[in-house]
Amino acid sequence: MNRPEPSSPLTPGIWAALGAFFLWGVLPLYWKALQETPAPTIIAHRTVWSLLILWCILAWQGKARTTLQSLRQPRIAIWHLLSGSLLAGNWLLYVWATLHGRIIEAAFGYYLNPFFNMLFGYWLFAERQTRLQKISIAIALAGVACQFRGVHGFPWIAVTLALSFSLYAVVKKKSPLGSLPGLSLETLLLAPIALLWLTTTTPSFAQTMSTFNNQTLLLIGTGFATATPLLLFGYATRKISLTTLGMLQFLGPTLQFFIGWKVYHETMTLERSLSFVLIWLAIALYGYSLRIKSRESAEKGTITS
Repeated sequence: MNRPEPSSPLTPGIWAALGAFFLWGVLPLYWKALQETPAPTIIAHRTVWSLLILWCILAWQGKARTTLQSLRQPRIAIWHLLSGSLLAGNWLLYVWATLHGRIIEAAFGYYLNPFFNMLFGYWLFAERQTRLQKISIAIALAGVACQFRGVHGFPWIAVTLALSFSLYAVVKKKSPLGSLPGLSLETLLLAPIALLWLTTTTPSFAQTMSTFNNQTLLLIGTGFATATPLLLFGYATRKISLTTLGMLQFLGPTLQFFIGWKVYHETMTLERSLSFVLIWLAIALYGYSLRIKSRESAEKGTITS
């Protein structure tokens, strides 16, 4: 298994994570443009068009045959069937929440997600935090707790989104395959279900393609909108710790939060405002702790050299 890179703000793994979370943060704008299309149909199109894009990339790299042959290993097939199922469920709930005016509540889920990442990182990968990092995590947790009153009850959308995506990150970290082959296998295993949906519902896949318009182009574009951040995320999970990944992930829900509030005028409460301030304070503190850790590592390297 690849060793995580040091937790430095300049590592490729961190840049990949930032790219993924930025794209996920602005994607509500894309899904809202597909407002007239049911969420399951959008997810089915995401799967089919992602499949075509990913396998074209694999073919161009000469890795398509070896990726298919990896399915002969039951362990790989089972891991990626599991990760694909987690991913599909997360997609479906997230798009449904976006289309039904619950972008801020979905963003709450992705605020919660890093804490599940940290928990699984501690349990499964023996990841540890410094005292300063623990303080930042506690502040972020307090910020997330402020949002429970904002959703008026148990935030089932948020908890389900957080848990499913954290488990997806765990499975991806345990997979022996790289980002591109792994995601390609996930879409391949999900494709039969997606095609069944598209051929048995109205409008069918053939009807959608025959009435070629802006909505059709947007549906085709779901492949690029899906594959790009997932490839970046898959690379990041194999290169940096789940704890660092969890803190960086606050970028995505923050962008979603502002889009839901400022663009689509979802309700903004005092609790949500306070949680936003606390979470970004925690991110700043955690980032500072990473700089200290990086500086100490550099000084040790200079002394021992």
